[in-house]
Amino acid sequence: MIMRVFDGHNDVLLKLRKAGGRPALKLFHQGRDGHIDLLRAVAGGFAGGFFAIFVPSPMDLATMKAEMAQPEYDLALPDPIPHEQALPVVMEMVALLMQLEAEGALRICRSVAEIRAAMAEGEIAAVMHIEGAEAIDPAFHALDVLYAAGLRSLGPVWSRSTVFGHGVPFKYPSTGDIGPGLTRDGKRLVARCDEIGIVIDLSHLNEAGFWDVAGISSKPLIATHSNAHALCPQARNLTDAQLDAVGASGGMVGLNFATGFLRPDGQMVPQAPVELMLDHLDHMIERMGEDHVGLGSDFDGAVVPEGIKDASGLPVLIEAMRGRGYSEEKITKLAHENWLRVLGVIWGG
Repeated sequence: MIMRVFDGHNDVLLKLRKAGGRPALKLFHQGRDGHIDLLRAVAGGFAGGFFAIFVPSPMDLATMKAEMAQPEYDLALPDPIPHEQALPVVMEMVALLMQLEAEGALRICRSVAEIRAAMAEGEIAAVMHIEGAEAIDPAFHALDVLYAAGLRSLGPVWSRSTVFGHGVPFKYPSTGDIGPGLTRDGKRLVARCDEIGIVIDLSHLNEAGFWDVAGISSKPLIATHSNAHALCPQARNLTDAQLDAVGASGGMVGLNFATGFLRPDGQMVPQAPVELMLDHLDHMIERMGEDHVGLGSDFDGAVVPEGIKDASGLPVLIEAMRGRGYSEEKITKLAHENWLRVLGVIWGG
């Protein structure tokens, strides 16, 4: 029986928007070039996860990938995106997620009970997540509307600055200790999300912002798709001190499959053995304990190891865990139970 995986991060909505929006949704049903669709989900045991809503910056992705394949790199941070420009894009992507639900491709889940029900019925359980809070106004009107629509997870920043805080660049070698942390409005945003039950995703925050959230939030700390800086000194990865803080809070880190955050040399190329993924899992488990680690693939948003390829390759990782001596109980925790536990704490059920 295939192990069911609940995943911390994917960017399939962005790819569907780029492919044409609503007319492209048929590709999710029929099969598409990319990492996630219904066929790949069934083949790989992909049971659901965080579906990111992301406002893209104008970037030359080919140039970006080429730079990240070099021995060292420091990509310029994209310019901030104004609220009035971001909000229509976010509404469009929320509508795409809702249309996929209307077509029976997935179920938008607002509670752990709903996730478990979807998994039991063989439906993809989708958590609405925003990566970069440009569409959120400081008065939180948009936040309240999006929460009513199903939003349950929010990253205050991507790698560009917002009115709420500052992100980390794509830089190797580097730490995330770059620039100031949360703004005054960012601290208010954390408190508001705590109040209504929205996950605050730390994955793209710089180190100062991470510690700001740790000092403000009463909830478990969450990094939906990050890795161990001790094994790959990329600015996006978490130091041992940060991992320790996540574990002490009862929180979670989802293993990012992006090869540039796995490989010791930081290069974003597909040549990365699955054993590197296990090395990061081992390190994070050693620092935090096996109850605080899961998966956060970044499918459709990154270059992943060629041995995994896409969501249909998730069983390869599960078998590699078994090969390294992980028990079935431990694998089940890493595959989905740890995520469901911590979401229950944050959402209240």
